Amino acid sequence: MNIWNREFECMSRPALAALQLERLKGAVRYVYERVPYYRESFDKIGFQPRHLQSLSDLAHLPFITKDDLRDFYPFGLFAAPQREIVRLHASSGTTGRPVVVGYTRRDMEIWTELTARMVTLAGVTDGDTAQIAFNYGLFTGGFGLHYGLERVGATVIPASGGNTARQLMLMRDFGTTTLIATPGYALYLGEEAEKEGIDPSRWKLRLGLFGSEPWTEEMRAEIERRLKITATDNYGLTEVMGPGVSGECPCRAGMHIAEDHFLVETIDSATGRTLPPGEEGELVFTSLTKEAFPVIRFRTKDISRLDTEPCACGRTTARMRKISGRTDDMLIIRGVNVFPSQIESVLIDSDGIAPYYRIDVYRRGALDDLEISVELASSDLLEPYFQLEELSAAIQRKIFATLALNAKIRLVQPGSLERTTGKSQRVFDHRKP
Repeated sequence: MNIWNREFECMSRPALAALQLERLKGAVRYVYERVPYYRESFDKIGFQPRHLQSLSDLAHLPFITKDDLRDFYPFGLFAAPQREIVRLHASSGTTGRPVVVGYTRRDMEIWTELTARMVTLAGVTDGDTAQIAFNYGLFTGGFGLHYGLERVGATVIPASGGNTARQLMLMRDFGTTTLIATPGYALYLGEEAEKEGIDPSRWKLRLGLFGSEPWTEEMRAEIERRLKITATDNYGLTEVMGPGVSGECPCRAGMHIAEDHFLVETIDSATGRTLPPGEEGELVFTSLTKEAFPVIRFRTKDISRLDTEPCACGRTTARMRKISGRTDDMLIIRGVNVFPSQIESVLIDSDGIAPYYRIDVYRRGALDDLEISVELASSDLLEPYFQLEELSAAIQRKIFATLALNAKIRLVQPGSLERTTGKSQRVFDHRKP
């Protein structure tokens, strides 16, 4: 069993709860004294830091959302002065102003420690050569993984994103054993390798650490088939820290959360009610040790469930299941709640279909129409026409069996849907104003 930090990853649940309570008290007092937003929101409900006496008392505190964070752009929620900030990162800001986060030297040390834990969970050792295909810049992914990989002694190739031909060349020539990327880009790398007649099993590549976007078990299987690797999931978000919040061990029974640094809840998105472990809900994170940019009850919009039973790997930290969707990604079509991951599972499990798709939703008159564009696995399937009709009808039946909705299926030529080196956008809701 390869444990990076046995003291905190294997401590008893009662000891962990005691540690969390001690750190939570300090975190709540810290933000009350240093961040006017938190002081005002706590005062508004008559809450003083001394009132927090148990972990369950956290449920009395208000949530903070990404919109709240954007309202204080760029530094309005920082708890440390500028002279103590040694690094700035930011979210992409594709739907508004970016969320800017800062790190003190101690924050950076903790971040490195937690990403080291995460990559060790996945199976990385000092004998590995890790190729990072995340963009380096304000996005936390590239730099976040970089320092954790170096901490465990792995050789790091900071390839950054894009230039797929060069990525494949580096994998071959540098003896890459571990690939760091979004799952969508890993899939694309596998596709391009096949086109070039490359057999990745003849290389040293053995392991993939993929995150930054939701992906299904079906996509995992497809990545593993194409790249001949073991694909692991991990989770992190800029607002909380970046990569290193949680990751999979070889048991692949959920992602172990760094609970000594983050207190995680699941809530009912509609009511805000805290849910018990095992029930699916929206993840809410509270940072316990952050100095520059602490968050109390940050609503992630990510949907998962928590498992607090000890893992077969020996770790006792709670695990979060693979993200099944986001509350803001959920589509309501003719009264039916639809998550893109449900559609992806159907498509990737269908013969003759490549793992690339696009979902378009339109409102025509009083009704919503769901259209799904799907790539064929081979151009040989373009003819005869009756074969296309049969394949389209089969997919339509599977979608109806899963969603109880009729969808228009458009089968398109191989390679015609957009690929990306970063986060994939597959859903386009044209009903929005």
